[in-house]
Amino acid sequence: MDAPRKKQIPLRLSEKLYEELTRWAEDDFRSVNGQIEYLLTECVKQRRKNGAYVGKEIDAPLGVVLGDTRNRTDDCSTDMD
Repeated sequence: MDAPRKKQIPLRLSEKLYEELTRWAEDDFRSVNGQIEYLLTECVKQRRKNGAYVGKEIDAPLGVVLGDTRNRTDDCSTDMD
């Protein structure tokens, strides 16, 4: 049986966000691509479960706090300023 094909998409990230994702991926023994796919999958599961998938600050400007690990998996988002 053939494995399902995955859709390839271009993705642009800020340097700070990429660095944070890289560290997080290393902590979880994943590639950066694997980490992004994992996080998106978990957010979709959460949204299907109860309609909530991100914090109320979803539209706040991105300002990743490097090295801050609070709430990493609580709401499928990194801690933002």
